[in-house]
Amino acid sequence: MKKNTWFIVLVSVLVLVVVVLGLYFTGVLGNKNEYSVVYLTTGEVYVGKLTNLTGPVLRDAYIYQLTKDPTDPEKNNFTLNPINETLWAPQSLHINKDQIVFYGLLSPDSQIAKTLAEQGK
Repeated sequence: MKKNTWFIVLVSVLVLVVVVLGLYFTGVLGNKNEYSVVYLTTGEVYVGKLTNLTGPVLRDAYIYQLTKDPTDPEKNNFTLNPINETLWAPQSLHINKDQIVFYGLLSPDSQIAKTLAEQGK
């Protein structure tokens, strides 16, 4: 092969590696069955399958809410409600990245992950 051909092959491979790494780190590639938690500046907490190609998007999302225990007003309960069952019923949740305080993958040992696993999600 000529020197120019090797250079073109090398550049092509490098571009391909950069594209694959970019897709992996934006959540397009990788395990799409992993759930992430997203905490917003509003105090809302969402759980879902997070991708970040054109901006943060949660699919199969739930909102994590604090509610008062009906039997004991001193106690609080937490609920995990699917967003597609809310009044506005979105299929996915597009989040303004400036509103995210933090996000991360759920541990498989977390109570939320166990609850989702029990529901077959």
